[in-house]
Amino acid sequence: MKKLTFSLLLLAPAALNAADAAETAHAGIPPDQLQFFEKNIRPVLVQSCYKCHSSESSKVKGGLTLDTKQATLLGGESGHPGVTPGNIAQSSIYEALTWKNEDNQMPPKQKLPDEVIANFKKWIEMGAPDPRENKVANASGGKRVINMDEGRKHWAFQKPVKHTPPEVKTEGWAKTDIDKFILAGMESNGLHPMRDADRPTLIRRIAFDLTGLPPTPDEVKAFVADQSPEAVKRVIDMYLDSERYGERWARHWLDVARYGESSGKEVNVLYPHAWRYRDYVIESFKKDKPYDQFLKEQIAGDLLKFDGKRDQANKIVATGFLAIGPKGHNNRDRRQFSMDMVDEQIDAVSQSMLGLTLACARCHDHKFDPVTQRDYYALAGIFLSSETLFGTYEQLQNNNTAGLIELDRSAGQTAAVAKISTAEVAELKGNYQRAKLAADEAQKEVFAMRQQDRNKAGAANFLRIRGARDRAEEVKADVDLFYEDGTPRTLAMGVLDRSMPFNSPILIRGDIKQPGEVVPRGLVEVLCAKGEPLNISPQSGSGRLDLAYWIASKDNPLTARVMANRVWLKLMGSAIVATPDNFGAMGQKPSHPELLDHLAVSFMENGWSVKKLIREIMMSRAYQMGSGYDAANFAVDPDNKYHWRMNQRRLEAEAIRDAMLAVSGTLNLYPVDGSPVARAGEGRQGLISIFRGELTSKAYTYRSIYIPIVRDMIPEMLSVFDFPDASLVNGDRDTTNVPSQSLYLMNNPQAQNAADAFATRIAKHPGSAAERLSYAYELAFGREPTAQEKSAISNFWMRFPQQFAKGKGSSKETKERAEFAALSAFCQSLIASAEFRYLN
Repeated sequence: MKKLTFSLLLLAPAALNAADAAETAHAGIPPDQLQFFEKNIRPVLVQSCYKCHSSESSKVKGGLTLDTKQATLLGGESGHPGVTPGNIAQSSIYEALTWKNEDNQMPPKQKLPDEVIANFKKWIEMGAPDPRENKVANASGGKRVINMDEGRKHWAFQKPVKHTPPEVKTEGWAKTDIDKFILAGMESNGLHPMRDADRPTLIRRIAFDLTGLPPTPDEVKAFVADQSPEAVKRVIDMYLDSERYGERWARHWLDVARYGESSGKEVNVLYPHAWRYRDYVIESFKKDKPYDQFLKEQIAGDLLKFDGKRDQANKIVATGFLAIGPKGHNNRDRRQFSMDMVDEQIDAVSQSMLGLTLACARCHDHKFDPVTQRDYYALAGIFLSSETLFGTYEQLQNNNTAGLIELDRSAGQTAAVAKISTAEVAELKGNYQRAKLAADEAQKEVFAMRQQDRNKAGAANFLRIRGARDRAEEVKADVDLFYEDGTPRTLAMGVLDRSMPFNSPILIRGDIKQPGEVVPRGLVEVLCAKGEPLNISPQSGSGRLDLAYWIASKDNPLTARVMANRVWLKLMGSAIVATPDNFGAMGQKPSHPELLDHLAVSFMENGWSVKKLIREIMMSRAYQMGSGYDAANFAVDPDNKYHWRMNQRRLEAEAIRDAMLAVSGTLNLYPVDGSPVARAGEGRQGLISIFRGELTSKAYTYRSIYIPIVRDMIPEMLSVFDFPDASLVNGDRDTTNVPSQSLYLMNNPQAQNAADAFATRIAKHPGSAAERLSYAYELAFGREPTAQEKSAISNFWMRFPQQFAKGKGSSKETKERAEFAALSAFCQSLIASAEFRYLN
């Protein structure tokens, strides 16, 4: 059975309006869960189950139908529930998929792939969200007809226009146009703004938002002392110009770009050169590369004009965006692998840059948005006409390999590995020849054995050949890293145009075995003006350059809006459009549509400068408000939809870790060259090496953005604090507050080591014990302790050392150990506190 990663299959709905369908049948289902069902569950049900278990089946087997939500929950003649939301053990359908019970196996002829079964498990555990109606109306009826003129009326498909800021009743509060939009929303709902944040709170907020690190005590004192009107702007500009800014904001984009250094899925193949894309993103944000140019380079950097070899190399590296996505390398069908990869590229480009789920049109016209299969396969032709070079070698279960792009030696790119001697190069080549010879000999022996006795050429001998070949390929990967003189080759993941572009047929139900009408390479109709040419000129090669300019155009109604919404979300704690990766019918409507348009148009007018957009939002009074509580406001707007106060926000995993290292004085701010993944080696041995030696045993002190992100092997420090799935576009991380987080900060060796280092730093600070402990507060929280806290600290300091030393003697060494233990426990309590993890 071919691997099932199809998008939603059409169940031939009647002529329902897409927006109405999204708001009725899908009310109460979070958009991410709805998308998960449509992309991973419904296609499998249609493809593998409906033949025997739907209302259209000639004979329903076991009395079980799976084409409605109600029937799926109810189950069949066995009397057991088909699906029990949140409970795997009481879901008979899941048991049938696993084939653990010989009397209950579905599908009966061949078990579904492990990844598909894992998706069903995840779906049931998330509560089995299911948008299907209880009745399948007109199951064999006509196809929904998409009216493009009506589709273009959706708010997100109309170009943003700059609105005149509204009149407000409250005088003197609004500092900027942003404030007028926010204040007007508050006034129309009977709300009033909270007072401004105090100075220490504000600089801590600004510092973390722009650098991901806490402000130093000296920075806080200087800001508090500076009462000039320009003080806030000065500190914002100081952090925007910081080297740390690029690392902080690059991580936000890497979430959206689904950055990872391995393939994930069933066979987790390493991508040793993915780190170049990470560094490209950091450098782009640091230099405030215009956002439209940033997007063009990631789609078609290899086709853009360049200024010198270094610029050309950087633009090629940018196309790594298209190459770093998850892939099913064990797929034996190369055509299926290619179409799955193209589907993932379309999904990543459309969600990250356009805020649309275009991949849902793979198997049929989009069920909710005015996007046709023609649109999907017009885009598919563009990516099929491009060669994706992700750089893997043939290994057991890795049936899909590709080369890499070699960058010019004079481009000045950082090498992934260190230079070696010519003797070492010769040794590597010798090792490869010996490994290749051993593989050839193993194959000859097994073939000879097979000619004598066919029963002797079994699985063990096959694995013997496979293992020998794999070892040879691993050594070849090492050989290919160097020139003859031992200089490392600079290699990159990315995309290049094929010599002969071609158009894609529409695949019926997304099946590569059912090609239909061939469609020209082109753009998405609903986002183009009526009558505007959709097809790409045959002279344009793959068409990626045309696609890049179309996406990054001021005429595109989505691009600037989507990015403005992303920036607002990161600074304000909640987005104007609460579904930042989906502006379609299934997404949420904007809470402040005129403000979103204002930000989008200003963004474009200011040369697509992300720094200017950030500065504009931060200079507003809305950003500078405190996060205090007001009972009257809360009664009207408990979710703070109208921004009557600043949202209290928990720091992301990386910011918490980096802050722990920063306050302890052990943070290494030197940018990291390459990645441990690049040095781990190829194949399964490389994966074992990276897991045992890099992800679990090494206590890195550099910034979290440089920690290797191997899919399905995320380090505990990141995963426990809600690091996103590196295989999916994610513009808005989940934020949880669970016991495992507190337990980590109390018991994990990394947290304890940070507390010890923090204590060592505090012990060296000049002054009395009280002054040193007060300094610890300034480092951890950006403020001095209150009088009540000082009293509690004093009591702790008087009691803890004596209790620790009790029964251990009274020597000077015992006393010093007791005082350090007390200081370390005190520092750890600061790190483990809510105030350390949250921004007010």
